[in-house]
Formats: sequence, structure tokens, C-alpha cells
Amino acid sequence: MSEYTAKDYKKGQPRWCPGCGDHFFLASLHKAMAEIGVAPHDIAVISGIGCSSRLPHYMATYGMNTIHGRAAAIATGCKVSNPKLSVWQVSGDGDGLAIGGNHFIHANRRNIDLKMILLNNRIYGLTKGQYSPTSPRGFVSKSSPYGTVEDPFRPAELCFGARGHFFARAVATDAEGTVNVLKAAHAHKGAAVCEILQNCVIFNDGTHEAVYTKEGRAKNAIYLKHGEKMLFGENNEFGLMQDGFNVKVVKLGENGITEKDILVHDAHCEDNTLQLKLAMMDYPVALGVIRDVEAPTYDDAVNAQIEEVKAAKKYHNFAELLETNDTWEVK
Repeated sequence: MSEYTAKDYKKGQPRWCPGCGDHFFLASLHKAMAEIGVAPHDIAVISGIGCSSRLPHYMATYGMNTIHGRAAAIATGCKVSNPKLSVWQVSGDGDGLAIGGNHFIHANRRNIDLKMILLNNRIYGLTKGQYSPTSPRGFVSKSSPYGTVEDPFRPAELCFGARGHFFARAVATDAEGTVNVLKAAHAHKGAAVCEILQNCVIFNDGTHEAVYTKEGRAKNAIYLKHGEKMLFGENNEFGLMQDGFNVKVVKLGENGITEKDILVHDAHCEDNTLQLKLAMMDYPVALGVIRDVEAPTYDDAVNAQIEEVKAAKKYHNFAELLETNDTWEVK
């Protein structure tokens, strides 16, 4: 059992709008940290710029509120230079996928051991309501008064396309679901992306309305668990079946369909074809750990390479370097 409680990770008074999803997520992060049990002084929380990026100020750990879009870059340096630290990157959908999009895809491609939290409210909140890279086509905002004419990024698709090895999703108002994916991300060795669906109560309230309440999730979401049948609904009356190259929703008991026909979730399968289809579903919305595959990490490989090169050298510090060349003594 952990010797820490959620209180050991709390700091300051959060300054977010009442009802903001950031409040819900922060409470879940404190709880998850306590259950994980890593000492606060062995954790670093790195953010960029935005409402969600204030989060390091409310963590009694090491932390840094960096510049716009550069959270992944700073977090990478932090992890590579001090591999023993548990490094958590916190970004919004604007900070993480617009100006920070390039860093996001390369952190996944390199498989750096970062816990990458993407708080997705489909809006720029701090700068007062412009559309973001995850806002849907036609979305009306201050920067798109007649509706956007762009298709959005789907975070899962971007992560998988960058050869990401871990992707999970939770809803900010679902404390248990959020804590579970954060603990799974910590246990994963490598880049671990957790998309957290949340509302911006001021500029984009209701954007995740279908799954924002417990009742909504019972009807419109599926909690995926590795090795278990893909069942959902208020009484597990629905399930997912293979339909050619696609996945379809079926109701148990109709057309002779039984639980035997329902797919079993495999989060550890290296082929991400089915995992991506699950992550991209609009109904039901897939929650939980969707992909969790082991692979070599960048930070381990870099540090192993450094040690290998050092061992082959005749010198290991500056004094020894000087002694490898001709020396003169001036009297």
C-alpha cells in the first residue's frame, strides 16, 4: 500500500472557472499519484500554455509551466537527462496539437517514456474561445464566426499514425475511469497518451455531453478492458462484432447473436488496425486503455548508447581528456 495520500500531491488554490473539467481531472491526478505511490520529489509535471497548463502550479512535485507548444520538448529533455524521474506532460488540444503538434508526433515516434496528458475541450479557452485543431467542421467560434471549414485532428488517429504504443481515453467527470487510465499510463514504459474529454463551461460547454454524465456513459460509451468481451449498455445488452473490415454494434439476443459472437479486446496486439477502429468510433465512445504495446524507449536507448561510448573511450572526464594528449610543464 502506498505511503502517500492525495493530499501529499496537492498545492495551492486552483484558478479555473467553476465547473471546468480541469478541476475534475486535477482531483483524479492527485488520487492516481497517491495510488501509484511514487514520491512527489521523484515526479516532474511539465506543461505549455493554456488553461490546463496551469496544472503544475497545483502539484506538490517538481514542475514547469513552459512556453506555448513546447511541453513535450521540455519533458523530453527532463526525462533523458534524469531517467529516474516520472515525467508527466500536460497539454490542451490547442497547446498540444497546434503549435505543439510536431513535438507530439515525434515524442510518440521516438517512444520517449512520458505520460502525455491531452485535455481535450475542442476550444482555446485561455485566449477566449477560438476554434482549436480538434473543433469539428462547421464549429462556430470567435475565430470562425461562420463555421470552420477544416476537418479536425482526431488525437487517437494522430497518435497511432505516429507509431504510438499507448493510447487511452477517459472523461474528466469520471473519476474512477480517469484514475484507471492514469495508473495504466504510469505502468507503461514509453510514450503514453491519455486523452481526457472535458467541457469548457464558458466557451464550449456540452461538447462531450453524450458521455459527460454517468447516465450518458452507460448509454453511449464502452469501457474497454484487455482480455474482456466488448459489451456495453445499461445492462450490457449491446456488444461489438467484426463486420468485414469494420466493427458494428449489435444487440444480444437479436438474430441469434450471443456473447460468443462479441469481440474480445486485445490492447497488447502489435497490429493496431482494430484498436484504431475502436478509438475512432463515435458510438459507442471507447473509454479505457485502447492500446498498450511494449517497445524500446528513446531515453533508455540514448543513455545506453552514452554508457557504451564512454566505456570504449580512454578518458571519462576532462582531466583524463587532457592527459590523453601531449602535455608540457611551464616553469
